[in-house]
Amino acid sequence: MTFSLEQLSVRMRQGRDIPLRDTAGVVLALSIPSILEQLVVTAMEYIDAAMVGHIGAEATAAIGIVSSSTWLLHGILVGLYNAFAIQIAQYLGADRQADARGVLRQAMLFNLAAGLAAAAFGVGISGHLPGWLGADVSLQANASAYFAIWSAALPFIMAMGMYTAMLRATGDALTPGLISVLVCVLDVVFNFFLINPTRQLVLFGQSITVWGAGLAVPGAALGTALSDVVGGGLALAILLLREGPLCIRKPGSWKITRACLRNLWRVGVPLAAERAALSSAQVLQVRIVSQLGTVAIAANSLGVSAEGLCYMAGYGIQDAAIALIGQAVGAHRRDMAKRFAWLCTAMGMGIMALSGVGLWLFAPALMGIFTADAAVIALGARVLRIEAFAEPMFGASIVASGAMQGAGDSTGCFVLNLVSMWGIRLTLAFLLAPRFGLVGVWGAMCFELCVRGTLFLLRLAHGRWLEKGALS
Repeated sequence: MTFSLEQLSVRMRQGRDIPLRDTAGVVLALSIPSILEQLVVTAMEYIDAAMVGHIGAEATAAIGIVSSSTWLLHGILVGLYNAFAIQIAQYLGADRQADARGVLRQAMLFNLAAGLAAAAFGVGISGHLPGWLGADVSLQANASAYFAIWSAALPFIMAMGMYTAMLRATGDALTPGLISVLVCVLDVVFNFFLINPTRQLVLFGQSITVWGAGLAVPGAALGTALSDVVGGGLALAILLLREGPLCIRKPGSWKITRACLRNLWRVGVPLAAERAALSSAQVLQVRIVSQLGTVAIAANSLGVSAEGLCYMAGYGIQDAAIALIGQAVGAHRRDMAKRFAWLCTAMGMGIMALSGVGLWLFAPALMGIFTADAAVIALGARVLRIEAFAEPMFGASIVASGAMQGAGDSTGCFVLNLVSMWGIRLTLAFLLAPRFGLVGVWGAMCFELCVRGTLFLLRLAHGRWLEKGALS
């Protein structure tokens, strides 16, 4: 019999010994749907990128030049709203369901205010951003349009991310996965009609006319935005209508509490700072790559998409680790928190090691999915094979950081990532790019990820990440 997270949480609060088999069963029950969700999302992103890639290298480069900026803006917001999900996991672990529902109500208010503010900011800077990043004049119009449309959808992007994270915190990993799959399918469908012009297609031997808006790069952004609107609305509707510990129809206050704000400051601000440090470093890395030419920009952008097949599984397990360890810490079971942390980290390293082997073997084929440009394929495959060696340690850093975040130790994650990204990766990339081009940049990335993974494993073994204790 496999226990649910709710059942396991009850046993943890009772102080009972829990066999390793039951613990592993809960880890798998939460991890497998999250991993499959991330793999499906990545596959759909492959299709999405391929739709743009086959327009030409310039279209890919236009999106690639602002992609790191979307990571930066979205990453800061992710760090903040994940703090709400971590609070909910710990409150449910402590059987404080009323407090958990209070956090949900306050998160909804935060999502509305922060989402609208972020959207206004993104749209406001979109006209200037490509120029700030050093993009060629020929790329700037499409890059600006893509970023503006993407920014306008931020309230819904935040809603989907925030509310699906809260569902995972309750132990429900399946519903967020189904929502994400639906959003990805809609993204591909919308892009099919919005990117391409009206054209003739042969279906079952018959030539048919298929309508298309012919919007190219702006069409890709609009397709993504529309699918996110559906996903965000659906995630919110599920939380509003379903029964369970987060049933918002139960009586409760919408008042902003000191405890929630204190926890947001204690956990959310370091998480947002960590995301900002990582994403801004990626922005600067793109700035370095932008000096290497259109082929390098396209190969870098598509290479990042191709590598997603490896590291998305790690992020799926990270989602499970945050929920599991959050509830264990809320139940005051440090022993179970450690067990969950090592089980999840070992799983992440193992899966990403296997996917790294696949990345090395199939690098040219993966690049060929996105583009027909031979120069982009050759350069992209070369850098992917360098990156393949870093995947196990990248997995260690991803999942171990999730374990620490679930325990409330987001400051430690911020410090380790800051030192690694800014002190090692950017320094090496700046020094190696002029001589070795994109190969030097990705070589610096590979080395840095190995160091980062080692640092996270050492902190995980030391145990200081558990000293934060349960949230207020």
